[in-house]
Amino acid sequence: MKLLHLDSSALGTQSITRELTAAVVARWQDAHGDLTVEYRDLDAEPLPHLTGRSLAKADAAQAEADEATLQQFLSADVVVIGAPFYNFSIPSTLKAWIDRVAIAGRTFRYTEAGPEGLAGGKQVIIVSGRGGQYGDASPADFQEAYLRQVFGFIGITDLEIVRAEGVAYSPQHRADALAAAHASIRSPLAKAA
Repeated sequence: MKLLHLDSSALGTQSITRELTAAVVARWQDAHGDLTVEYRDLDAEPLPHLTGRSLAKADAAQAEADEATLQQFLSADVVVIGAPFYNFSIPSTLKAWIDRVAIAGRTFRYTEAGPEGLAGGKQVIIVSGRGGQYGDASPADFQEAYLRQVFGFIGITDLEIVRAEGVAYSPQHRADALAAAHASIRSPLAKAA
């Protein structure tokens, strides 16, 4: 079993999402002794933003790196994504990664009946960190709603959200939100014998 662990927060050791993604991954490692974890820090090693040159594969080295990013995603059974709420959305570094995995003909296709996701069969766990309180259906949420849409569009129906919000209100709010988020992390099912 293979797990891809992505962090995108620019806050380093102060990051809520980095703390929580590490806790999610630890739960999976405890439940699956044979788990292989690949880690990618999109803040420390950001992918370049998608451009006309990258779409045209004008740079062979970049095209090869983009394909490796796609293959890393496709080969994962579980993807754990640290997605902080930046300016009502996600970090641009995470968006650049999504642009490398949401590929027509590879992870989705258009048919006469409409779009069809091709990347199903894996679980995605989104770890969401929010300074304010937005809940489940805020019109200001272009973070979780976007991520649900994009992963659903490429065929992923097994999507879980672990959320800590209101963390910027006070130290007590931060501690309470982190405790609630840690408590919400589900233990994965062990593989059937």
